Amino acid sequence: MVNRREFLESSLAALGVAAVFDPRALLVGQAPRKILILGGTGFVGPHQVRYALKRGHQVTIFNRGKSAPGMFGKDVEELAGDRASDLSALKGRTWDAVIDESASLSSAPEWVKLSANLLKDNVGQYLFISTRSTYLDTSRVPMTADAPVLTLENSPIEAGKPLSYGHAKAYAEKEAHSAMPGRVTVVRPGLIVGPEDDTDRFTYWPVRIARGGEVLVPGDGTDHVQVIDVRDLIEFCVTLVENRTFGVFNAVGPQGGQPFKQFVSGIQKGVGGDASFTWVDADFLRANGANPYGRELPVYQVMRGRSAGFARFDVTPEIKAGMKFRSTETTARETIAWWKTLPAERQAAIKTGFTPEREQALLRLWKERKPG
Repeated sequence: MVNRREFLESSLAALGVAAVFDPRALLVGQAPRKILILGGTGFVGPHQVRYALKRGHQVTIFNRGKSAPGMFGKDVEELAGDRASDLSALKGRTWDAVIDESASLSSAPEWVKLSANLLKDNVGQYLFISTRSTYLDTSRVPMTADAPVLTLENSPIEAGKPLSYGHAKAYAEKEAHSAMPGRVTVVRPGLIVGPEDDTDRFTYWPVRIARGGEVLVPGDGTDHVQVIDVRDLIEFCVTLVENRTFGVFNAVGPQGGQPFKQFVSGIQKGVGGDASFTWVDADFLRANGANPYGRELPVYQVMRGRSAGFARFDVTPEIKAGMKFRSTETTARETIAWWKTLPAERQAAIKTGFTPEREQALLRLWKERKPG
């Protein structure tokens, strides 16, 4: 018996085609989808476009046309307009699915309302990339998609002030469901990491650990971490489109989270080096101005109180729907490989984490503290 892979490889060889077989590039028993991506040129967008093309789909992107126009060449149709004021390029067009990745900040509800209502009769599925920040709190253990989300009733905002990031995304989800009931897919990622991430929130850790020496790490190693490699996120989104899967999904991993000690160990396996870890109490760090999940302590969150389930999501439904996770080792190795391609001045100006001087000062204070 010859399996499908062997048959295709032998057929290619007979034609004189030398190619690396990639089973993910086969749409077995499925027709290619016509996909409209709202955005397409930011961090997530190019990964999304490239993977959809790799899977054999027909891709159209819609944005203002100011960020790297023509970056995908003739393989992608580019439509120009404005999410807030000019959607005319989308009128009268049909697509199998829309992936909305550009609605953000306080404008998100209005942007989604306009686009979803315009497209509702001409698309079969509206996939909205939301955020873990929509949840009222993450105190449940484990967290699941049915946990309460932010509203102006349960978490008021002072009159005249814009919606918070979490509020905006939560209300944007509601607009999508209102316009296209039963045909909406919501994906709520946590921190999106990996190659081409310009925020440096995850990248700090591979860069710092690769540098070696004594590394300040927060807590005692037991607080959990759940992030999502950008490539795992976009592959999950495309899978949901291919299978016409509707509903609300969280995009974080691995299942149940991993202890921070395992997280930094995985990074070290990926980047190498001789780093040693000194664990510093989270309350001590907070008392000295270094707040969990802040600029100096990216990725890390304390697993207690309202954040007890922050990185303890049960993603069983998501795994059943096709979500997969790269290892921390792989993400770290490939992130730092990308980082090293950046100009020297960019590498010298990492945006998050401790400066060497600040790290040394905190380590000294920690070691000099009085017991009790």
